[in-house]
Amino acid sequence: MGQRIDLASLAPDFYTAMVGLEKAIHRSGIDPILYELIKIRASQINGCAYCLDMHLRDARRGGEIQRRLDIVSAWREAPSFFSDAERAALALTEETTMIAADGAPAVVWDAAVDALGEKGVAQVLMAVVAINGWNRMAVSTHQDLPPDP
Repeated sequence: MGQRIDLASLAPDFYTAMVGLEKAIHRSGIDPILYELIKIRASQINGCAYCLDMHLRDARRGGEIQRRLDIVSAWREAPSFFSDAERAALALTEETTMIAADGAPAVVWDAAVDALGEKGVAQVLMAVVAINGWNRMAVSTHQDLPPDP
C-alpha cells in the first residue's frame, strides 16, 4: 500500500500541536496503563494498525499483561479483568470514538463520572480525542509500520 505523505514534514506546526496535546495528557496524571488501554481500544475500533502496533508494545513495556491486552476488544465479557475505572474509561472511549451513533449517552457519561470523577473524565476525554486524531492521520496516510525491532 505504501505511505501517502509524511504529515510531520509537510504540516510540522499541526503535527507539533498534536505532540503538544499528547504531552499535556501525560502531564495530566492519567494512569499510563489506562491511557494505553484507551489508545488500544480506539485504535481497534478505527482499524489503525500503526497505532495498535505501537500501543500494544508500549503497554507491554509499561507492565501490562498480555492476557488483558488480548481481550481489550471484549472487555465487557471479562469484567473481572478490568477495574470499574477502566471499564468506565473503555465505555467512554467507545462512545466518543463512535460519537455519531449515540452521542455519548448520559448513562455512559454518568458511570464515567462516578468511576473516574470529573477530572478523570476530562483526562479520558482528551486521551480519546488525541488517539482518534492520531488514528485518523495514520489510517488516512497509510502510515507505514516500523520494522520489527
